[in-house]
Amino acid sequence: MSSNFDNSSMDHTMKFDVKVDDKELQPREVVLTVYEALKEKGYHPINQIVGYILSGDPAYIPRHNNARNLIRKIERDDLIEELVTSYLQQHKKDK
Repeated sequence: MSSNFDNSSMDHTMKFDVKVDDKELQPREVVLTVYEALKEKGYHPINQIVGYILSGDPAYIPRHNNARNLIRKIERDDLIEELVTSYLQQHKKDK
């Protein structure tokens, strides 16, 4: 019995490439993008971002400029970490 299956292909490792975004989303960039989208839509950005972080409800963030999708890609604890880090870097006093 003959087979049309080529066994030589079994000797080679196949390579599977997953397309990765050009750059990984950074919490700082996302917060700034969302802030601008909220301002453009006439919302109070700080109140809306705080509402989202506390509740996890994406309805606080508009779809404008893809802001809602962007912020949902970042864990809320990472957003808090970014905000606290940024605040402390700007307000720490060297003694």
